Amino acid sequence: MIETKRGLGLGFGGFLVLASLMLLVVAAAGIFPFRQLLAQERAVDLAQSQLDALVDENLKLEQQIAALGTDEEVERLAREHFGLVMQGEVGYVAVVPEGVVDPVPTGRGLTLQRQEPLWRQVWDFLTGRDIVDDG
Repeated sequence: MIETKRGLGLGFGGFLVLASLMLLVVAAAGIFPFRQLLAQERAVDLAQSQLDALVDENLKLEQQIAALGTDEEVERLAREHFGLVMQGEVGYVAVVPEGVVDPVPTGRGLTLQRQEPLWRQVWDFLTGRDIVDDG
């Protein structure tokens, strides 16, 4: 009779379970740093877009400051914000009577919570979007 030595005695099924477990550990070890990296890149992109928006806003404000030095801009602001009129002109003010409801609702106070589908939540988790808010 020939004796055969069996190693650990895992067999093919045990080997598949062990290989699957190892693959799962390697995948988990790779997913978390990868999603952290994606989240950091997204945060940098969002910060850059915010910086660009602030630079544009500063440019507009500088243009408004420059325009305030002109007589035309001062006159326009006096008419729009303070209701001032030039000598000889007649000013009119439209007053809404009490009890009149605004015909166009503004929608203030309405908050709608939208539940994302499960596939979107998983994708956001894998890509790190759940870590960095879109702002």
